[in-house]
Amino acid sequence: MKTAAIPNDRTTPLHSRLAALAEQKWIARDQLQKAVAIAEKSKKSVEFVLIDIFKVSKERIGEFLSQYYRCPFKAYDPDFPVPRQLIQSLKKAFLINYLWVPLRWEKEQVEVLIDDPKDLRKTDYIAALMSTRNIRFHVGIREDILQYIELFFAAPAEVGLSDELEVIENIIQDVEFEEEEDVDETDVEIDESSSQVVRFVDKVLIDAYSRKASDIHIEPSIEKKTMVIRFRIDGVCQEYVQVPIKMTPAVISRLKIMANLDIAERRLPQDGKIKLKRKGVPPFELRMSTMPTTGGSEDAVLRILAKAGAMKLDQMGLHPRNLGILKSIIRQPYGLILVVGPTGSGKTTTLHSALAYINKPEIKIWTAEDPVEITQPGLRQVEARPRIGLDFARVMRGFLRLDPDVIMIGEMRDRETAAIGVEASLTGHLVFSTLHTNSAPETVTRLLDMGLNPLNFSDAFLGVLAQRLVRRLCLNCRASYVPERQEFDEIAAEYGKAAFTALGIHHDKTLKLYRTGGCQSCTDSGYKGRMGIHELMQGTRAVKNLIKNQASTEALFEQAFRDGMTTLKQDAIQKVFQGLTDIKEVRRVCIE
Repeated sequence: MKTAAIPNDRTTPLHSRLAALAEQKWIARDQLQKAVAIAEKSKKSVEFVLIDIFKVSKERIGEFLSQYYRCPFKAYDPDFPVPRQLIQSLKKAFLINYLWVPLRWEKEQVEVLIDDPKDLRKTDYIAALMSTRNIRFHVGIREDILQYIELFFAAPAEVGLSDELEVIENIIQDVEFEEEEDVDETDVEIDESSSQVVRFVDKVLIDAYSRKASDIHIEPSIEKKTMVIRFRIDGVCQEYVQVPIKMTPAVISRLKIMANLDIAERRLPQDGKIKLKRKGVPPFELRMSTMPTTGGSEDAVLRILAKAGAMKLDQMGLHPRNLGILKSIIRQPYGLILVVGPTGSGKTTTLHSALAYINKPEIKIWTAEDPVEITQPGLRQVEARPRIGLDFARVMRGFLRLDPDVIMIGEMRDRETAAIGVEASLTGHLVFSTLHTNSAPETVTRLLDMGLNPLNFSDAFLGVLAQRLVRRLCLNCRASYVPERQEFDEIAAEYGKAAFTALGIHHDKTLKLYRTGGCQSCTDSGYKGRMGIHELMQGTRAVKNLIKNQASTEALFEQAFRDGMTTLKQDAIQKVFQGLTDIKEVRRVCIE
């Protein structure tokens, strides 16, 4: 028997499938041969020809495919709900070319319709795109898969609020978007214990985790009568879904119950932690904060905490000069090391990487954090609880009676904590901490302004590392280009012309920079993941003398620059010429 492959189907030869169809006597051999010939001419699948021309029932074809592939058969259903959440990051042409389409997302798995579930190249690629191995495959004929793709991408020109609800229509089917006049929005029929709310909240949390979001923002809008949920992914907020505002109290209350907060308290901010364990995803934790807003409503923000374990210091993306100095100062027996930057700049990750580098059985390390986001074996970790009086200063005083070698304090929020940290570093302990400042030299000025003794602080000071996070260019789709002379000169001026000349980078036709592209891997953003940019000021003898004399930030910067320090922007620009990020992203993150 001579068989033919389906036109445009690059991945699946049909010989074995059609041979089985004939050998098991599902179809007469001569009938099958005619169907193959017609399929080649009409560019249709053999199964479609058998159904359409030879009047073989679709149920019989489906039964054979289900037995052959050992998975359910799925026929086209024009009333099938559109899985907007699953297809929003996929391209129509891509799905048509590879003949598969996601059907629905359940708590435990993703259901996918495919023409050949035995094609490992396809199934492995789908698992990577869906970010899960827990996929239930259905088999379908080519034409039905194409009809599903057309159905899912046939969105109306103007998407209204009711269309947004389709993202979660299988979960909150009872919710309708009907405007009501003179109705108290807080008087809702849905409560936090209803199955729809429980499933919806679980879905939001798991989706955020699977998309590698760092934060979930829940924002009710009285004016728009909606609750908007946004995810922060790679440092940038992206809208996830909108639901009716009357769901807000139930959703917030459900999250409060999970975080062990007071659901009756809506007038004051609250903080708590959620430990989520659900089938299909690894257990993870979230830190929840609520804030009362106008109109008697509440906002909530949930930070997805990092997994246990610390990154290796060599993988932090530090410049060789910065990496060498940092390794040198964290091996000192005593002194003060600071990591500074705004919230969400990766300070805790850097501190834990430094601790992991020196974490040995012979060294006793205590940490005080709020909250504990990263754990690693060998560390004794304490979570601060200011509401009961267990603040950083009190924990630090307790540490000094526990015979530590190394102390890490989450943040020097006040003079008392900073003073105890300096005292501990002068009495034979290596102290790590963080501070919210914009640059390394400014950190010294800030601590002196708190009232620290300049002599003690200068003796304790080993170094301060300022950092930010910039988005990495997606390596799958970044596009190279030769910059124009004007763009090159602008970048050189931002770096500092004298310092830039010393880098030995010249403008010619061989010079390449990279700009964003767009692909399935990065959901068309052009960026995938983040990396640190750093500014390390070492506590050299000259810097210590300036601290003793309470020198200005400008004087400290000039001395640090003479000592070899590169600024945050200079470090970022070097990474631009390495092809890791682009200048637009650098300008978004760095002021000067």
